[in-house]
Amino acid sequence: MKQIGLNNFQVRKHNKTLFMSLMWRHKQVSKSQLAQLSGLTIPATTKILDELIGEGKIVHSDVALSHRGVNGGSYQLPTVGPWTLCMCITPTRIEYQLADAQLVAQGDCRQKAIDAATPDALLKETEALWRQVCQQWPKKKINLALAVHGQVDPVTGVSQHMPQAAWKAPVELKYLLEERLGIEVRVDNDCIMLALAEKWLNRNQQSEFCVINVDYGIGSSFVINGEIFRGNLYGSGQIGHTIVDPLGRRCSCGRRGCLETVASLSAMKQAARSIDSAAPPLTNRELFALWQRGDAWIIDWVNQAAEAIGMSLYNFLNTLNINQIWLYGRSCAFGESWRQTIVRQIDFNPFDPRDSVKNRATNIHFGQLDRASQLLGIGYLYVENSVTA
Repeated sequence: MKQIGLNNFQVRKHNKTLFMSLMWRHKQVSKSQLAQLSGLTIPATTKILDELIGEGKIVHSDVALSHRGVNGGSYQLPTVGPWTLCMCITPTRIEYQLADAQLVAQGDCRQKAIDAATPDALLKETEALWRQVCQQWPKKKINLALAVHGQVDPVTGVSQHMPQAAWKAPVELKYLLEERLGIEVRVDNDCIMLALAEKWLNRNQQSEFCVINVDYGIGSSFVINGEIFRGNLYGSGQIGHTIVDPLGRRCSCGRRGCLETVASLSAMKQAARSIDSAAPPLTNRELFALWQRGDAWIIDWVNQAAEAIGMSLYNFLNTLNINQIWLYGRSCAFGESWRQTIVRQIDFNPFDPRDSVKNRATNIHFGQLDRASQLLGIGYLYVENSVTA
């Protein structure tokens, strides 16, 4: 097979993409830091920086990041430009975090309870919240980045299936909101949001990892060679629909015995109803209170749920051999015993060297990013598009 090399233009484009990625990750860096991080010489670094400044993608600052040697200042992303309202939306709740042009959080992470029985109701709630934020910052152009549960087409911005919703038909979120608001809108899955947050905001992150979100449902997203893997149909990461019990309960997807039917918070609340059908539906807070009180049925269910998650991860790891997994979602409140039960299922993996010295063994840990940082992750959809432009 003929090998094709890179010409000077392609090398320069690659290096500029690398520099922009470093700028978005670190926000402000010196020339020497960029040279060290990129492995390029100071003259080569200078040339790339000059080109990026000429294109308006970065700016020079007089702020020195080191007091050693001659003060050459530093480089940063422009402070002017569109802001981004990052949202994670469901039919019952919207969480949101505003970010400036550098994707730095402005104000606190907030949430609003809603009751959207139709797609139009969800759109109206989203629009109203965006307009409310715009009123607080009248001089700013604020774009929108949406994280949505379920299968999403990130190119068209269509929510193809939202499991928590009363409706089953696809919803053209991007098109409809752009028409109503006159701004740019980006849409993707809520697990993609978590993966983007880990990729861009965890400076110690590896180039290959997986996030598992165990909440109302169970989803996952994985990064391979530094890139989010979505699949051609944008349905990758549906670990919640791996079958763990072929004769089990009917899942929202139509099949029986999916992981979500035995290990999600919604499954646990359904199990509580089966124990006492006359009792009102449990809230998440009530469910965790029962677990903390030590009720036998919930302790057993939590252990079975963790074992099922661990077994699904075991199959997943044997396929992709990714050794860093971050756990997110409200089920993480079940704590260390829940995590250890998941880990024990992975211990049976004969292909895991368990070599902690070389950091080759599978690491399953609770995610360390706070909720504001998690929400900011969906804003990096704009960054991923811009760094290669």
